[in-house]
Amino acid sequence: MSEKAKVMNTMHDRNMQRISSVQRVTRVLVLAGTYLFLTAMALIIIFPFYWMIISSLKELSEYRASTPTFWPRTVMLSNYAEAFSQGNLGHLFLNTAYVGVVSTILSLVITVLTAFALSRLEFKGKNTVFAGLLATMMIPGELFTITNYQTVNTFGWMNTYTVLIVPFLVSVFYIYLLRQNFLQIPNELYLAAKVDGTSDLKYLWKVMVPLALPTLISITILKMMGAWNSYVWPRLVANTNQMQLITNGLRNSFNDTSGNTNYPVQMAAVAMVSAPLFLVFMFLRKYIMSGVSRSGIKG
Repeated sequence: MSEKAKVMNTMHDRNMQRISSVQRVTRVLVLAGTYLFLTAMALIIIFPFYWMIISSLKELSEYRASTPTFWPRTVMLSNYAEAFSQGNLGHLFLNTAYVGVVSTILSLVITVLTAFALSRLEFKGKNTVFAGLLATMMIPGELFTITNYQTVNTFGWMNTYTVLIVPFLVSVFYIYLLRQNFLQIPNELYLAAKVDGTSDLKYLWKVMVPLALPTLISITILKMMGAWNSYVWPRLVANTNQMQLITNGLRNSFNDTSGNTNYPVQMAAVAMVSAPLFLVFMFLRKYIMSGVSRSGIKG
């Protein structure tokens, strides 16, 4: 090999090493920037929860101080006991749990049957019905509030469990989500089951429900969270102390005779109310993501 060729090869190797070094540095900088951005976003999201916790452990005088403190000078764990008794959280928890469980079970039944009909059964106008259901998703839910209120008032459902459960049993989004998941199940299984004389309900229960279990778990979690966080509708239709749910029961439960609010105690109540949803998300988030990702876009 000539001297010129050797020099050219050496220069080429050096250039490749330089390019490789630049690429490595770029990858490290991009990775560092990504983690820095994610850390900053995580701190922004976590800070309100941190502030809620430390506020629930402060004395009222410290909470109202002009200079905020980022850790309580005196840790007031008694705020939690006071919040539970003064806010009547036991009754509110039971009320909300009852409404959430019953509405979730009924909603699951309606969602499963509707999604099965729209994905497997053949009947005239099926696609039109499905398109009509999807069209309702374009309408803001707030527009239904007045008509729903007039309807339940006419039926005499005010301040009952019925008014808190029935109006929101049907969710087009959940039906769409489950239908898409059902469509991923091969239709040959359904045809083979029909040849063997299996009824539609038995096939649904034995085959489709087990295969779509991650999506059903996701729907269950999301429905329970929606019932737990519901605020506007219960505020309109259930104003008595007997029928109040958690979100509304915390509104005026911590005011003294002068109308002043004991904010640390209220924050303690909010922390206790938020804890179940936080735990549900932490331990079951993989089912939520799995159920949504398995739904796909088929159909």
